[in-house]
Amino acid sequence: MNRRVVITGLGICAPNAIGTAGFREAMRLGTSGIRHIAELDRLGFRCTMGAAPEIPAEVLETTFTSLERRGLTASGLIYGALAGMEAWEDARLYPEGSDEPDWDSGVLFGTGLLGADTFRAAVNRIDAHEVRRLGSTTVPQIMASGASAWLSGKLGCGNWSGANSSACSTGAEALLLACWHIRNGRAERMLAGSCSDSGPYIWGGFDAMRILSSADPAVPEAACRPLSATASGFVPGSGAGALVLESLESANARGARIYAEILGGAVNSGGQRGGGTMTAANAGGVLRCIRGALADSRVDAGSIDLINGHLTATARDPEEIDGWSAALGRSGSDFPFINSCKDLLGHGLAASGSMEAVASVLQLADQEVFGNTNAQDLHPEIAARIDRTRVPVASRPAALNYLAKASFGFGDVNACIIFRRYEP
Repeated sequence: MNRRVVITGLGICAPNAIGTAGFREAMRLGTSGIRHIAELDRLGFRCTMGAAPEIPAEVLETTFTSLERRGLTASGLIYGALAGMEAWEDARLYPEGSDEPDWDSGVLFGTGLLGADTFRAAVNRIDAHEVRRLGSTTVPQIMASGASAWLSGKLGCGNWSGANSSACSTGAEALLLACWHIRNGRAERMLAGSCSDSGPYIWGGFDAMRILSSADPAVPEAACRPLSATASGFVPGSGAGALVLESLESANARGARIYAEILGGAVNSGGQRGGGTMTAANAGGVLRCIRGALADSRVDAGSIDLINGHLTATARDPEEIDGWSAALGRSGSDFPFINSCKDLLGHGLAASGSMEAVASVLQLADQEVFGNTNAQDLHPEIAARIDRTRVPVASRPAALNYLAKASFGFGDVNACIIFRRYEP
């Protein structure tokens, strides 16, 4: 079976906007969600900037019941719930109201580490001999499948409900797993995405590795600089992105709006060989992943119009450009447009791939390339490989038919998705 899979719903809980409409505008205008965070200063962090969604109290009250709000401290679960529910509503789908689940719909929502704050509070209670005061919401907030379980229960989805975890590749991998599940006839619809907690207990390890931005915290919006000569590391972020993937037959049968088509992709590992390590990609693995995605999608390398890269504002950015150039056999002015979302969102870790996938689909639907806000000073090694016009600083209209979205994660893991502008 090889059914066409389309995207009929989008949801986002991002550092620069809650909801797809605001997110589209923020990305178009280059509005940053990166802020100076006083708590990181107090705790002695080297990088005192971060990017986290700001959730109004009234939004929590309308999303979660009073019981669910009791002791609710798992930020990633909150972000995932908001993004997932928006995507389902955006697809004009509604929670199953009968006692019978919707056996044709499933949820696959990945994460890296869920409920760090909740887990810390639980450890403190246990150490204080207060086990009985943990409450009934602790386990759902710290289990990796917490967001999937919450969404599946709210929506009454009876198909696959689960979670994946592959570091920064998590979101892109979740979309591909859901796509292949539908393509093979095992579901009609899948709500797919990923989420990541925010705060010092998630970000501290990266600060200790000294891979976070050393830029001036007085100008946080300029701190994360993918593709730039003055890039000094990434700014840690968080949030959630969600997409409703659906078989074309199902979408047409119910007259659904279609944003784009997901053709396929590839996931692999560089095996931490050939220069690959826990924190650095094996160039051969990246090359095989991109080429594998093209093969799975039956797309020629010359057809790619836009790349939404991983591009983390580290010394690895030029190497990623080299990988794309080699995989596509394109350079100079023949290279596709390329951008990164991390200048505005920070690095959302496990949530990065899904948030950036929402941005990718919006660019295809709107026929617009979002700008690389902080790449005015293009890295000289990148400038030697591709033409400057391929890295627009400001958003601009463009004829886009095929978009490649990649995420590369700790552990030398890779994921690449090929999206296409929808044509009946």
